[in-house]
Amino acid sequence: MTARIGVITFPGSLDDRDAQRAIRIAGAEPVALWHGSHDLEGVDALVLPGGFSYGDYLRAGAIAAHAPIMAEVKDAAAKGMPVLGVCNGFQMLVEAHLLPGGLIRNSHQQFICRDQILRVENASTAWTSEFEQGQEIVIPLKNGDGGYIADAETLARINGEGLVAFRYEGVNPNGSLDDIAGLTNERGNVVGLMPHPEHAVEPGFGPDTAAAMRSGVDGLSFFRSAISAVVAVAA
Repeated sequence: MTARIGVITFPGSLDDRDAQRAIRIAGAEPVALWHGSHDLEGVDALVLPGGFSYGDYLRAGAIAAHAPIMAEVKDAAAKGMPVLGVCNGFQMLVEAHLLPGGLIRNSHQQFICRDQILRVENASTAWTSEFEQGQEIVIPLKNGDGGYIADAETLARINGEGLVAFRYEGVNPNGSLDDIAGLTNERGNVVGLMPHPEHAVEPGFGPDTAAAMRSGVDGLSFFRSAISAVVAVAA
Protein backbone atom coordinates (compact mmCIF):
# COMPACT_ATOMS: atom_id res chain seq x y z
CA MET A 1 0.00 0.00 0.00
CA THR A 2 0.99 3.63 -0.44
CA ALA A 3 0.61 5.60 2.76
CA ARG A 4 -1.31 8.86 2.50
CA ILE A 5 0.02 11.58 4.79
CA GLY A 6 -1.95 14.79 5.20
CA VAL A 7 -0.29 18.20 5.60
CA ILE A 8 -2.52 20.88 7.10
CA THR A 9 -2.17 24.43 5.80
CA PHE A 10 -3.03 27.22 8.24
CA PRO A 11 -3.02 30.97 7.50
CA GLY A 12 0.69 31.80 7.72
CA SER A 13 2.04 28.27 7.16
CA LEU A 14 5.41 28.45 5.40
CA ASP A 15 6.67 24.88 5.25
CA ASP A 16 3.57 23.00 4.14
CA ARG A 17 4.84 22.53 0.57
CA ASP A 18 8.24 21.46 1.89
CA ALA A 19 6.55 18.86 4.08
CA GLN A 20 4.54 17.59 1.11
CA ARG A 21 7.73 17.26 -0.93
CA ALA A 22 9.49 15.41 1.90
CA ILE A 23 6.58 12.97 2.14
CA ARG A 24 6.71 12.31 -1.59
CA ILE A 25 10.49 11.78 -1.54
CA ALA A 26 10.10 9.35 1.38
CA GLY A 27 7.70 7.25 -0.68
CA ALA A 28 4.24 8.27 0.52
CA GLU A 29 1.44 10.30 -1.05
CA PRO A 30 1.08 13.83 0.37
CA VAL A 31 -2.47 15.11 0.82
CA ALA A 32 -3.06 18.85 1.20
CA LEU A 33 -5.57 19.62 3.97
CA TRP A 34 -7.12 22.97 4.93
CA HIS A 35 -7.38 24.41 8.44
CA GLY A 36 -11.04 25.34 7.98
CA SER A 37 -12.14 21.84 6.98
CA HIS A 38 -13.48 19.03 9.15
CA ASP A 39 -12.43 16.35 6.64
CA LEU A 40 -9.13 14.50 6.97
CA GLU A 41 -9.83 12.83 3.61
CA GLY A 42 -8.97 9.35 4.83
CA VAL A 43 -5.26 10.01 5.42
CA ASP A 44 -3.11 7.57 7.39
CA ALA A 45 -0.96 10.16 9.19
CA LEU A 46 -0.80 13.93 9.67
CA VAL A 47 1.82 16.68 9.64
CA LEU A 48 1.29 20.09 11.21
CA PRO A 49 3.92 22.21 9.43
CA GLY A 50 6.11 25.12 10.41
CA GLY A 51 5.42 28.77 9.82
CA PHE A 52 3.69 31.60 11.62
CA SER A 53 0.06 30.50 11.85
CA TYR A 54 -2.24 33.50 12.27
CA GLY A 55 0.90 35.64 12.49
CA ASP A 56 1.79 34.06 15.85
CA TYR A 57 -0.52 36.59 17.47
CA LEU A 58 -1.55 35.83 21.07
CA ARG A 59 1.00 32.98 21.40
CA ALA A 60 2.69 30.93 18.70
CA GLY A 61 0.27 28.16 17.72
CA ALA A 62 -2.43 29.22 20.18
CA ILE A 63 -5.01 30.36 17.62
CA ALA A 64 -4.27 27.48 15.22
CA ALA A 65 -4.87 25.03 18.06
CA HIS A 66 -8.54 26.06 17.89
CA ALA A 67 -8.89 25.83 14.11
CA PRO A 68 -11.85 23.71 12.90
CA ILE A 69 -9.66 20.84 11.66
CA MET A 70 -7.95 20.48 15.05
CA ALA A 71 -11.05 18.75 16.42
CA GLU A 72 -10.43 16.01 13.86
CA VAL A 73 -6.70 16.01 14.60
CA LYS A 74 -7.37 15.44 18.30
CA ASP A 75 -9.83 12.65 17.56
CA ALA A 76 -7.44 10.96 15.11
CA ALA A 77 -4.55 11.24 17.58
CA ALA A 78 -6.67 9.69 20.31
CA LYS A 79 -7.34 6.75 18.00
CA GLY A 80 -3.60 6.24 17.35
CA MET A 81 -3.00 8.04 14.05
CA PRO A 82 0.63 9.22 13.68
CA VAL A 83 0.75 13.01 14.04
CA LEU A 84 3.92 15.09 13.62
CA GLY A 85 4.15 18.76 14.61
CA VAL A 86 7.17 20.66 13.26
CA CYS A 87 8.17 24.01 14.81
CA ASN A 88 4.89 25.98 14.64
CA GLY A 89 3.18 22.58 14.47
CA PHE A 90 4.90 21.59 17.74
CA GLN A 91 3.60 24.83 19.24
CA MET A 92 0.08 23.87 18.08
CA LEU A 93 0.38 20.43 19.69
CA VAL A 94 1.28 21.84 23.11
CA GLU A 95 -1.38 24.54 22.83
CA ALA A 96 -3.93 21.82 21.96
CA HIS A 97 -2.71 19.77 24.96
CA LEU A 98 -1.72 16.86 22.77
CA LEU A 99 1.79 17.24 24.23
CA PRO A 100 2.73 18.67 27.66
CA GLY A 101 4.42 21.95 28.49
CA GLY A 102 4.75 25.08 26.41
CA LEU A 103 7.03 27.05 24.09
CA ILE A 104 8.12 30.63 24.65
CA ARG A 105 10.44 33.25 23.15
CA ASN A 106 14.05 32.13 22.72
CA SER A 107 16.11 32.99 25.80
CA HIS A 108 18.37 35.31 23.76
CA GLN A 109 15.26 37.05 22.34
CA GLN A 110 16.39 36.55 18.75
CA PHE A 111 15.29 34.44 15.82
CA ILE A 112 17.80 31.66 15.15
CA CYS A 113 18.57 29.64 12.03
CA ARG A 114 21.22 26.91 12.08
CA ASP A 115 21.95 23.27 11.36
CA GLN A 116 21.36 21.64 14.73
CA ILE A 117 22.68 18.39 16.16
CA LEU A 118 20.00 16.37 17.94
CA ARG A 119 20.29 13.25 20.06
CA VAL A 120 17.53 10.70 19.59
CA GLU A 121 16.17 9.91 23.05
CA ASN A 122 13.20 7.77 22.05
CA ALA A 123 13.41 5.55 18.97
CA SER A 124 10.15 3.75 19.68
CA THR A 125 7.63 6.25 18.31
CA ALA A 126 5.76 6.24 15.02
CA TRP A 127 8.08 8.98 13.76
CA THR A 128 11.44 7.78 15.11
CA SER A 129 11.56 4.01 14.62
CA GLU A 130 14.09 4.31 11.77
CA PHE A 131 16.61 5.85 14.19
CA GLU A 132 18.73 4.23 16.88
CA GLN A 133 18.51 5.19 20.53
CA GLY A 134 21.25 7.74 21.23
CA GLN A 135 21.88 8.41 17.54
CA GLU A 136 23.03 11.93 16.67
CA ILE A 137 21.39 13.55 13.66
CA VAL A 138 21.59 16.98 12.04
CA ILE A 139 18.34 18.82 11.31
CA PRO A 140 17.89 22.49 10.31
CA LEU A 141 16.43 24.73 13.01
CA LYS A 142 14.72 28.10 12.54
CA ASN A 143 12.59 29.69 15.22
CA GLY A 144 12.00 32.66 17.44
CA ASP A 145 9.73 30.99 19.99
CA GLY A 146 11.43 27.65 20.56
CA GLY A 147 12.18 27.70 24.28
CA TYR A 148 10.55 24.64 25.82
CA ILE A 149 9.13 25.15 29.31
CA ALA A 150 7.25 23.01 31.84
CA ASP A 151 6.81 22.94 35.59
CA ALA A 152 9.03 20.73 37.71
CA GLU A 153 6.39 18.02 38.07
CA THR A 154 5.82 17.84 34.31
CA LEU A 155 9.56 17.76 33.60
CA ALA A 156 10.03 14.91 36.05
CA ARG A 157 7.17 12.99 34.44
CA ILE A 158 8.27 13.37 30.83
CA ASN A 159 11.85 12.47 31.72
CA GLY A 160 10.77 9.55 33.88
CA GLU A 161 8.34 8.16 31.30
CA GLY A 162 10.69 8.50 28.33
CA LEU A 163 8.59 11.15 26.61
CA VAL A 164 11.57 13.24 25.50
CA ALA A 165 12.02 12.33 21.85
CA PHE A 166 15.01 14.57 21.07
CA ARG A 167 17.51 16.73 22.92
CA TYR A 168 19.76 19.46 21.59
CA GLU A 169 23.36 18.29 21.44
CA GLY A 170 26.46 20.50 21.51
CA VAL A 171 24.55 23.73 22.06
CA ASN A 172 21.13 24.65 23.40
CA PRO A 173 19.99 27.18 20.78
CA ASN A 174 16.95 28.64 22.52
CA GLY A 175 17.13 28.01 26.26
CA SER A 176 14.84 24.98 26.30
CA LEU A 177 14.68 23.31 29.71
CA ASP A 178 16.67 20.06 29.92
CA ASP A 179 17.84 20.68 26.31
CA ILE A 180 14.48 19.36 25.10
CA ALA A 181 14.08 19.64 21.33
CA GLY A 182 11.11 17.32 20.85
CA LEU A 183 8.52 15.26 22.71
CA THR A 184 6.25 12.29 22.22
CA ASN A 185 3.00 11.35 23.89
CA GLU A 186 2.66 8.20 25.99
CA ARG A 187 1.31 6.17 23.08
CA GLY A 188 4.14 7.22 20.77
CA ASN A 189 1.96 8.30 17.86
CA VAL A 190 2.17 12.06 18.46
CA VAL A 191 5.60 13.72 18.13
CA GLY A 192 6.54 17.39 18.11
CA LEU A 193 9.93 19.01 17.59
CA MET A 194 11.29 22.47 16.84
CA PRO A 195 13.86 21.58 14.11
CA HIS A 196 12.62 20.95 10.55
CA PRO A 197 13.16 17.39 9.22
CA GLU A 198 11.47 18.32 5.92
CA HIS A 199 14.53 20.46 5.14
CA ALA A 200 16.90 17.47 5.36
CA VAL A 201 15.52 14.98 2.87
CA GLU A 202 17.31 15.59 -0.41
CA PRO A 203 21.05 15.58 -1.26
CA GLY A 204 22.16 19.03 -2.35
CA PHE A 205 19.58 20.80 -0.20
CA GLY A 206 20.19 19.51 3.32
CA PRO A 207 22.68 20.31 6.09
CA ASP A 208 26.41 19.97 5.56
CA THR A 209 27.95 16.65 6.61
CA ALA A 210 31.47 15.28 6.86
CA ALA A 211 30.88 13.59 3.50
CA ALA A 212 29.90 16.68 1.51
CA MET A 213 28.27 20.06 1.67
CA ARG A 214 24.44 20.08 1.78
CA SER A 215 24.32 16.29 1.78
CA GLY A 216 22.43 15.64 5.03
CA VAL A 217 19.21 13.62 4.70
CA ASP A 218 18.53 12.63 8.33
CA GLY A 219 15.04 14.07 8.01
CA LEU A 220 13.95 11.27 5.69
CA SER A 221 13.88 8.81 8.58
CA PHE A 222 11.02 10.72 10.23
CA PHE A 223 8.72 10.19 7.27
CA ARG A 224 9.92 6.66 6.55
CA SER A 225 9.24 5.77 10.18
CA ALA A 226 5.65 6.97 9.79
CA ILE A 227 5.25 5.03 6.57
CA SER A 228 6.47 1.87 8.33
CA ALA A 229 4.03 2.49 11.18
CA VAL A 230 1.11 2.90 8.78
CA VAL A 231 2.02 -0.19 6.76
CA ALA A 232 2.39 -2.25 9.96
CA VAL A 233 -1.12 -1.28 11.06
CA ALA A 234 -2.55 -2.08 7.62
CA ALA A 235 -0.91 -5.50 7.66
